[in-house]
Amino acid sequence: MELVLSAGIGVLTASGVWLLFRPRTYQVIIGLSLLSYAVNLFIFGMGRLRVNAPPVLETGGTGGLLTHTDPIPQALVLTAIVIGFAMTALFLVVLLASRGFTGTDHVDGRE
Repeated sequence: MELVLSAGIGVLTASGVWLLFRPRTYQVIIGLSLLSYAVNLFIFGMGRLRVNAPPVLETGGTGGLLTHTDPIPQALVLTAIVIGFAMTALFLVVLLASRGFTGTDHVDGRE
């Protein structure tokens, strides 16, 4: 499971970095989104991958690190997803305004 997660993070990071170096602004926005997805998966993976474990202690349980998962990375990723969606929407508005002013969608403003 960890190998699949790390491979997915690597592919998302490599694709995001590759798209960041493209000359068109839409490709740069998609690259930033892919990088944010990779960071979200990384943070989620840092909370230890546990299957069928409750996120908090059960009532009357003795507790311990082996019987539950950490809810903090899950909350951080949920917050990062919402912030990433708002950031992408703002970047798309800026892209449309920039294209309207300059007439091109290149990052440097030239064809």
